[in-house]
Amino acid sequence: MDNEVHRIPASRLKDLCLQVFSRMGMTDEDGRLTAEVLLSADLRGIDSHGVARLGFYVNGMRNGVMLPRGEALVVTETPSTALIDAGGGMGVPVSVRAMRMAIEKARQVGMGWVNVRNSNHYGIAGYYAMMALEHDFIGISMTNSAVFVVPTFGRDSMLGTNPIALAAPALHERPFVLDMATSVVPFGKLETYNRLGKSLPPGWAIDENGNPTSDPATVIEHARAGSFRGGLAPLGGTGEENGGHKGYGLVLLVDILCGVLPGALYANLMYPKTEEGHPLPSGIGHTFAALRIDAIRPVDEFKASMDDLQRRLKDAPKAEGQDRIYIHGEKEFEEAERRMRDGIPLNPKVYTDLKKIASELDVPFD
Repeated sequence: MDNEVHRIPASRLKDLCLQVFSRMGMTDEDGRLTAEVLLSADLRGIDSHGVARLGFYVNGMRNGVMLPRGEALVVTETPSTALIDAGGGMGVPVSVRAMRMAIEKARQVGMGWVNVRNSNHYGIAGYYAMMALEHDFIGISMTNSAVFVVPTFGRDSMLGTNPIALAAPALHERPFVLDMATSVVPFGKLETYNRLGKSLPPGWAIDENGNPTSDPATVIEHARAGSFRGGLAPLGGTGEENGGHKGYGLVLLVDILCGVLPGALYANLMYPKTEEGHPLPSGIGHTFAALRIDAIRPVDEFKASMDDLQRRLKDAPKAEGQDRIYIHGEKEFEEAERRMRDGIPLNPKVYTDLKKIASELDVPFD
């Protein structure tokens, strides 16, 4: 494996994903949607959820956790709400369609709320929230996820990193796009620190006895072994001193709305296995919501106020040594512009993994 960072045009990576998904039995449309969500993550600099996940999806389809053509069914529906059972299928296509349904319901009655159960990993939460922007709506998206987070005062991982996203349009400024995990950091941060031989900052992780730890290797070892001993702290860190209990509440909020409400799996019921250790469908649940702004006030007035709010923050006095205050989503929009121009940087491991997948499926990629 070389040590060179490869910059690959987004179009080339999208073509790779399309061919891989086709080889795995996905429909052309579902493959296109999934490829677009992965590339959206890479363009916005969220590399952990971009093409680096391609192997995860391929393996999921190979071992039966993710069905390439799961049959999604609407279970219940009202003018403003719906519940969709994804049938164990891929998370992205059903999520795009659920968000479209939420947007259409908002168009008709002012607000739409759609839950999905029996689904799988759906990529970045922000993608779906941002779907509402082209309609001048506010969009919300959240999902529960694989168990890595220890509840405040606990010692075992019981909850996912459970992201929340919200997007709201502005007039001349960029849209506000909040897309965040409810853990103190994503699990991938621990892997990065471990590769670099660095100790973790205080408050990030918890060992098997429930004590704060600075050793990423131990936490990673337990996670890979599936023991659920130790793990990540909720947003705010370990204990209550810096608000870790508030982050814990946000993690639970997502599990209630995405797991308990739609009848999906939740907490450490996620990603079940047979007695022999064979993986079963993950049972993930999602929530999507759209709000028609003009059901509350005129859209242009709202967007002008959004501009004013952002400018007030960006023009505020800066901390010593700082020359800019950012609005959520701003860095990602700017990164997307750079990566569309210069290509998407792939670290050596990801590049090697993609070449291996392409070779196994007889897809050109060099």
